[in-house]
Amino acid sequence: MFLSNVTVFMPSVLTLIGIPGLETVQSWIGIPFCAMYILAMIGNSLLLFIIKSEPSLHEPMYIFIGMLGVTDIVLASSIMPKMLGIFWFHAQEIYFDSCLLQMWLIHTFECIESGILLAMALDRYVAICYPLRHTTIFTHKLVAQLGIVVVLRAAILVAPCLVLIKYRFQFYHTRVISHTYCEHMAIVKLAAGNIKINKIYGLFVAFTVSGFDLTFITFSYSQIFVTVFHLPQKEARLKAFNTCVAHICVFLQLYFLAFFSFFTHRFGSHIPPYIHILFSSMYLLVPPFLNPLVYGVKTKQIRVSVVKMCFP
Repeated sequence: MFLSNVTVFMPSVLTLIGIPGLETVQSWIGIPFCAMYILAMIGNSLLLFIIKSEPSLHEPMYIFIGMLGVTDIVLASSIMPKMLGIFWFHAQEIYFDSCLLQMWLIHTFECIESGILLAMALDRYVAICYPLRHTTIFTHKLVAQLGIVVVLRAAILVAPCLVLIKYRFQFYHTRVISHTYCEHMAIVKLAAGNIKINKIYGLFVAFTVSGFDLTFITFSYSQIFVTVFHLPQKEARLKAFNTCVAHICVFLQLYFLAFFSFFTHRFGSHIPPYIHILFSSMYLLVPPFLNPLVYGVKTKQIRVSVVKMCFP
């Protein structure tokens, strides 16, 4: 129902146009994206199977890696089927409520991934700085409790974004979203109203989660490095450092892409929109694709289990 030439009353269907400016080559862009998605699903599923089937991997570090694998599968699957539908089949329409659900899934599991990386950093901190107390502190009960806290924190923090969009805005300038998926600010900018509260709350969630997690992750690894460098033997230093290399790689690539996407979206007005949208899409797809490769290569126990499975 149109009330004027420029506003739409509560649209039931929105349109995702994909990557503005690159519409003619989107079908080709979909090929590497699809390949990365398939490899991400295979890699993370294999990682979960190995961790579940190998009793020696039922330790906190590998349980957290398994949680990260589940998070990556859900995160990639929440955007890629629809994105490939836009690229290849021009299936651009999405129900408004489905768009909000996709937005909630994306941002919730982004927060969950950050929380899991924090839990992994704390696990490595205790394991290296207080090795004799690690098994008594990081019990399976504590791991389960940390998992529940991470999930609840993300769900509770992101849920108000849905409420603030669903019940504050009735009129919208357009039904068209210039993006490949339903991102919070991309939806908010459609509204024909005061979006200041939504922008402030979005920034609050981003800085609360990232600020808290980054602070404690940085503190954990700084203490780990101090402890490692004070070890008397070179072999012990290398062994301790190698247990953290995979986590550090995953942590750096996730937050680098996250901050680039975040700041270009809000402050990079001079950057072409297709650059921002490409990096935003890669930010949600590259970590699920790279994480199983990083852990498969850098974690000896997982690497040995893969070799045993392939060459019994």
